[in-house]
Amino acid sequence: MPLQKNQLLTLRIERLSSDGSGVAHSADGEAVFVPNTAPGDEARIKIVKDCGRYAFGILDQLLTPSPDRVEVDCPAAGPCGGCSLRHLSYKAELQAKHENVTDAFRRIGGLDVPVLPTVPSPEVDRYRNKVQFPVGRDKNGQPCIGFYAGRTHRIVPCPDCKLQPGVLNEIGNALCAFFAAHGIQPYDEESSKGLVRHIFLRRGAHSGQIMVCLVCTRAKLPHSEELVAHLREQFSAIATILLNVNAKNTNVILGSETHPLYGPGYLEDTLCGVPVRLGPLSFYQVNTLAAEQLYGIAAQYAQLTPDDLLLDLYCGMGTIGLSMVDHCRELVGVEIVPEAIESAKANAARMGDAIATKSRFFCADAGAAATRLAAEGLRPDVIVLDPPRKGCDEATLSAVVKMNPQRVVYVSCNPATAARDAKWLETQGYRTEKVQPVDLFPRTKHCECVIALSKGEIDFKKVRVEFSLEGMDTSGLQKGATYPEIKARVLEQTGLKVSSLYISQVKQKCGLEVRENHHKAKSENTKQPQCPKEKEDAIVEALKHFQMV
Repeated sequence: MPLQKNQLLTLRIERLSSDGSGVAHSADGEAVFVPNTAPGDEARIKIVKDCGRYAFGILDQLLTPSPDRVEVDCPAAGPCGGCSLRHLSYKAELQAKHENVTDAFRRIGGLDVPVLPTVPSPEVDRYRNKVQFPVGRDKNGQPCIGFYAGRTHRIVPCPDCKLQPGVLNEIGNALCAFFAAHGIQPYDEESSKGLVRHIFLRRGAHSGQIMVCLVCTRAKLPHSEELVAHLREQFSAIATILLNVNAKNTNVILGSETHPLYGPGYLEDTLCGVPVRLGPLSFYQVNTLAAEQLYGIAAQYAQLTPDDLLLDLYCGMGTIGLSMVDHCRELVGVEIVPEAIESAKANAARMGDAIATKSRFFCADAGAAATRLAAEGLRPDVIVLDPPRKGCDEATLSAVVKMNPQRVVYVSCNPATAARDAKWLETQGYRTEKVQPVDLFPRTKHCECVIALSKGEIDFKKVRVEFSLEGMDTSGLQKGATYPEIKARVLEQTGLKVSSLYISQVKQKCGLEVRENHHKAKSENTKQPQCPKEKEDAIVEALKHFQMV
């Protein structure tokens, strides 16, 4: 029997859905989704909408609270659309996120893979390095900062958001007081009148530097010089103050036009030791300390060796790849946003000549990257994927398979699309080894995860092979050296860097066997660079040194 709107039911909350709502079932087995509830709650629920196989309800009365409930310490937590899990203990929140990741991989991916316990964030509150305050008016008509109520553009005043560092809240409040004192009007969406739309703030977790960006409807801000002096006097950590212009009737916060009022227009910080410069349009993980945990896990799953080529797809500013660059031979980063590629190149340059020399970044999609690397006779040993929430399209995944890496590390902010993509890769010969949820967004429904995939081949470490040399003629067995040893010899003797491809080409010329791997051309018609004479001579000298020719 269908549930009716406004019908009251007494239900027990069983678990949390992926959007953070509690899930219960009616007597007829219909799923009911109820926000602001916790697993174990017994509550009276009012039905607000029935959709046939499932319904939505609201909490009418909490009858028996779950032992996992905690006191909500933010007055805006209910109406505000931010902290949807603030009523839950952090231990229970981590467990709920683990269950949702596990459910996604089993239900969507059809994969029974190990999902490890969720890695907690080092900081549960005050962890965000970025905040975008919409500016509105409080009940007294004064300018105020806050956040939009869920699924609306109604601003809920919030002078002290628990997710932001206290200093960012203080700057937001100081700006509102300045606006009130100088008659600077907040923007009103209904009337399309007013000047200040948003206060956009960033803070470097390690440097402490702060960026202030005022999003306004026009490029002229009254009393701007006085405002700059006022902020700098109160907050010495401010590195730059900007005016961004957005006059469009849009949900997009930032416009394309930005004017510096003070400082260089960016702040500086580090992530996993990678130096970064952040402007208002830079994409950057909002929880620096947890992101460093995330990237560390990704590096473990990559299992890089000094001879490996690492391809970082969706590389953004290059932070994931550059955090691993010390462990590989070469890093190639690919991103379709030109500004991000320029930032990645600059970040690599700031890490020194040695890193910049072994790092390349270019603007392309995954398919173009595959074609370009193949033309150079290169195949990545490891590919790191860090796509947006929608995941990878099939063309990108097909390009990954074409490049044939031994390992794929998939970093995702959406377990559902990650599970879907892992399922597709499994049909192409890859095996999902394990999944590690990482909490980058405490008190919210969101969770990141890292997935380790490898080629579905025989694990040679587990294969026991026995043979005997008895009766064999061993006089013809060659002495030899590994590719890294040959490269090291060439570098030591000549100062030249040579690729595995060049070594293979010279070995073939010398009549030496080259194994069927990624260093050998797939066909004689494959277009690839040829070893220069100077490097060929150096490689031949190394082969002679190791008594291979």
